[in-house]
Amino acid sequence: MTAIATVEMKQIRKEFPATLANDNVDFTAYKGEIHALLGENGAGKSTLMNILTGVLKPDGGEILINNKRVSMKSPGDALALGIGMIYQHFKLVKPFTVAENIVLGMDQVKVLKTQALEQQVRALSEEYKIDINPASAIWQLSIGEQQRVEILKVLYRKANILILDEPTAVLTPDEVKELFGTLRSMAAMGCTIIFITHKMNEVMEFADRITVLRDGRLVKALKKEETTETELAQLMVGREISMGRRNTENTTREEVILKVQGLTVLNDKKLKAVNDLSFDLYAGEILGIAGVSGNGQKELMEALAGLRPIVSGHLEAEGKDITKASPRERIKRGIAFIPEDRYGFALVKSMTVTENASIKCYRKPEFCRRGVIRYKKLEEQARRFIREFEIKVGGPSSLVQSMSGGNAQKLILARETAEQPSVILASYPVRGLDIKATESIHKILVKEKNRGAGVLLVSEDLDEIFQLSDRVAVMYEGKFMGILPVDQVSLGQIGMAMAGAARLGGEVDG
Repeated sequence: MTAIATVEMKQIRKEFPATLANDNVDFTAYKGEIHALLGENGAGKSTLMNILTGVLKPDGGEILINNKRVSMKSPGDALALGIGMIYQHFKLVKPFTVAENIVLGMDQVKVLKTQALEQQVRALSEEYKIDINPASAIWQLSIGEQQRVEILKVLYRKANILILDEPTAVLTPDEVKELFGTLRSMAAMGCTIIFITHKMNEVMEFADRITVLRDGRLVKALKKEETTETELAQLMVGREISMGRRNTENTTREEVILKVQGLTVLNDKKLKAVNDLSFDLYAGEILGIAGVSGNGQKELMEALAGLRPIVSGHLEAEGKDITKASPRERIKRGIAFIPEDRYGFALVKSMTVTENASIKCYRKPEFCRRGVIRYKKLEEQARRFIREFEIKVGGPSSLVQSMSGGNAQKLILARETAEQPSVILASYPVRGLDIKATESIHKILVKEKNRGAGVLLVSEDLDEIFQLSDRVAVMYEGKFMGILPVDQVSLGQIGMAMAGAARLGGEVDG
């Protein structure tokens, strides 16, 4: 049977000041397929899809939808052609119900009664096998369920070409399977599914065809059965990338580098986020904490760094009590912190590389004499960071806001590891980074671990957990669902623990 092209983008060109985002790119997607769009950050994926959804206008090329040439001036034009986009960050009104969110902004919301509206949404969800209660409020739903609402929103508007941006970033393994089960059902009904991702395993498990972009150009379009994870990574980056385990050396010592006993911490709403938590972190190990965001990981790391009050509990670093120590005192005790928000928390975008690199050290005698900062010394340090960590930036005087996410993260790690800390608190260190930047950051963390530091790694990416961790914990509702060596843990066990259904090792919870 001949495949029917629903989307044809030919010789698409889009230029921004100093950047050629799409350089005569061809892209084709077919009816009834799940199509993966791959590429590093800056490869042109988002630009290409923003053109397809009417957010951007191309500088050259043509677009055909169902073999008809089209011109789109807005997302509304794209939606009228059956093209819908589901963004990584959901656009839902939390106090509203599922049904209300689905029709929000449509004219018919003014005339439809609640019961009739819910019946319509229920019929749509049954047609596409998307299990959701139309009467539920958004705030009552899990992340996976909220994503289903976003899918129903575009289906309700008659979309049959769906584009998903990093759709599994915050989902549990079970939710990932449910999502792609839904997408597979939709493809079987004739929908065209395009998803942007960095996760090779998902591509190989769920995609039918794959398009790879690099530096704004089409590298290759191919069927899944024609390739491998290793080849796809190489096509994305232009060189060989290791996709296997990156922490291969057993350097764990018996020395407890960080001891946490009975830790209780509140969130910003004054609710218990970390609940009587106890664990040990050893020198020379990476302890990976998996879990869906919002289960206390953020509050735990901030409390350990001294940035959030402790309600109760006891903390020790290298045998010294740090329970009441200030952030500055904890830094002196050898605790480094890589926060999840690199631009909003770790760096000041309007400051230079030199200034950001010196945030922790400018008071030291080496850099400050009689109250006067020795800027040239700070600049020398910044140059050393740039050289040793292979940071791509114009120079020490460049503003951080001009840097890519990967290079900004390397700057953070350079600063945080400069004094050879004994404990590294790393929260989502590669979130939003492409495969090449991820590899670089992972190498740095493994190097620090091999040096003897204890690394506490928080991540939602289970590939990252398995690639880096010596031991694995799963955090659920402020507690650990067990801690096990990584070679004793399966993906299924982690998935069950992330959902609160069982502890690591298979013991059913409750």
